[in-house]
Amino acid sequence: MRKKSLLVLPVIAVLIVIMLAIYASNRPEPSEGSKSVGITVIDDEGGESQYFIATDALYLREVMDELSEENSDFTYGGEEGEYGYYVNEVNGVEADNMSAYWGFYINGEYCSYGIDSQPVSDGDIFEIVYEEIK
Repeated sequence: MRKKSLLVLPVIAVLIVIMLAIYASNRPEPSEGSKSVGITVIDDEGGESQYFIATDALYLREVMDELSEENSDFTYGGEEGEYGYYVNEVNGVEADNMSAYWGFYINGEYCSYGIDSQPVSDGDIFEIVYEEIK
């Protein structure tokens, strides 16, 4: 029984390495250079605020930082967490994570990455949506 256990560990390690390699090779890369990006914020009452920015940023958080510096109407806050920056407030509206959260969408699809690692390409349209937990 012990020999079987010892054989399983290397197999698991190899599988983990293979899965990490597949993840790394399939992860989308941000586009270099100048790009135009749109962000729509949909708040807790369904109100929409739209923003457009020209940027060289590679990731969504950089875009949001630039936008908040350029436009005092756009603000966001949160905290660093185990998996990156967690946004719990946008434009003064807080989501407590017990009954609501801020959802992030890119070109109509739910973002697969946190704002720290969500790549940005020219023409991307992001939505930041107040989502109630049901």
